[in-house]
Amino acid sequence: MVKKSFISIISHDEKEENKGSVAFQILSLTNRIRKLTSHLELHRKDYLSQRGLRKILGKRQRMLSYLSKKNRIRYKELINQLDIRESKTR
Repeated sequence: MVKKSFISIISHDEKEENKGSVAFQILSLTNRIRKLTSHLELHRKDYLSQRGLRKILGKRQRMLSYLSKKNRIRYKELINQLDIRESKTR
């Protein structure tokens, strides 16, 4: 199994201060998504992990939409740093 490097954009001091911030929560969810994705590449029939991944993806999507409404500039920066796609608007 190949270990993928995970993102550490936020310094250790900021982690202790801002664990409740939306940006930190999105960052931690993104790390969990990447870990689960690498797990599912090896274990394709792990349906419980697939369900967990879908739940985490939905939670991150809701947080990203909240951040885009509240602070569009920070949203754009975070999307670029995490290298994820921008959400589709309806």
